[in-house]
Amino acid sequence: MLGKTAGGLYWMARYMERSENYARLLEAGLRIAMTRSSAASEEWASVLTTAGGRSAYRRKYDEFRQSQIIDWMLRDRENPSSVLSVVKMARDNARLVRTALTREVWESVNECWMTLKDALAAPVADRDLPDMIDLIRRQSALVRGAMLGTLLRNDGFHFARLGTFIERADSTARIVDVKYFVLLPSSISVGSSFDNVQWETILRSVSAHSAYRWAVGGEPTARSITEFLLFNRQLPRSLAFCYDNIANCTNEIAAEYGEELDSCAKARTIAGMLRNSSIEAVFDEGLHEFLNGFLDQNAAVAAAIEQDYRFLE
Repeated sequence: MLGKTAGGLYWMARYMERSENYARLLEAGLRIAMTRSSAASEEWASVLTTAGGRSAYRRKYDEFRQSQIIDWMLRDRENPSSVLSVVKMARDNARLVRTALTREVWESVNECWMTLKDALAAPVADRDLPDMIDLIRRQSALVRGAMLGTLLRNDGFHFARLGTFIERADSTARIVDVKYFVLLPSSISVGSSFDNVQWETILRSVSAHSAYRWAVGGEPTARSITEFLLFNRQLPRSLAFCYDNIANCTNEIAAEYGEELDSCAKARTIAGMLRNSSIEAVFDEGLHEFLNGFLDQNAAVAAAIEQDYRFLE
């Protein structure tokens, strides 16, 4: 497969995943702000920091207002990671690799773009944000379902899945990191019922509340929820699940091409690290420090994939 085609499939899937993950991050911010309305602007600023968009936002706005941040993250064309921007880029990449897609995948991506372009034609009122988040999730799920249901399990499929899981791992790490920036008003709240309720907010933001009840049970705590989101290998949005899949995809591509490249070794190393780590070690190191290190490693794998398979050629 040509590097440009592989890159188009990878970025199509990655941008689609990013649209849903941005919506999930907005939902986390909304739920957290509702529990601490007196410090809402500070918490929305932290969501921007977690999304990696604080500096760009400040170049346009002087204050952290909820309505402005929602508009920036959903529909501002000056924000290259806004939902509207990334869905357009997903559609542009899908059009570039149209011959490598089934009709169902192309039509679902194109429909997603047209639906969200209409829905985001005007600013979204605060009261309408939950419905908009649901719409973005549904459109993303339709594309994902078309990919899983109709694409051959060949190198193109594996490149698309790499894009999905690289982006998802990045998002889960960032959403958990919202806790570090936002949720805890003071150290005396650690382990309190208030602290635990706030951690449940993070579970709901990654659609893992029911899964946590089934797999773990008991009263949610910061330690058990963090362990679940980082290391549970059955949870589709955990870091461990993502890297099991990333390692598998790089192995499949290496087997198909008859050559194991740097990205394959890097992915296998991170998958092994997550398999052998413990929550005790994470808290000893510091959750924020662990997540920052993981984000750097994940970015290094993404860069290696692009270089190994010559996406720009």
